[in-house]
Amino acid sequence: MQRTLRQQKILEIIAEKEIDTQEELCDELIKANFNVTQATISRDVKELKLFKVAGVRKKYKYASLDLDDSVTNRLTNLFKGCVLSINHANNLILVKTMRGNGSTVGVFVDSLKINEIIGSVAGDDTLLIVVQSNESTPRVVSMLREYLV
Repeated sequence: MQRTLRQQKILEIIAEKEIDTQEELCDELIKANFNVTQATISRDVKELKLFKVAGVRKKYKYASLDLDDSVTNRLTNLFKGCVLSINHANNLILVKTMRGNGSTVGVFVDSLKINEIIGSVAGDDTLLIVVQSNESTPRVVSMLREYLV
């Protein structure tokens, strides 16, 4: 019960404020009378599948998107708006993004659940995608580029 209430409060906090660190989130929860540690917050962030996006006042902020619908319109629009290029070599795909959006693009790509993708690593302005085989790479690139039009 406490975990559910705490996680609901986390979602409320990040919807209302730009929170960019787990420590800051911990402080906000303590202000709201939740007895938490940074380790608890770390688990909650993982369970809630929170990710960071570019903030308005701060460089980054935590965000949450409901990914129950296969791919939400909002996430698709974020992908369209922040991807600068998609290139590949062998079984690697490099997606260049606007600064601060590598992880957002990573969330979008993960939500597509493309079987040929075996993993990805997000940076500040890039997403590196590893595909199962060289032969599958052009098809995956094509699928990703379809979301840009």
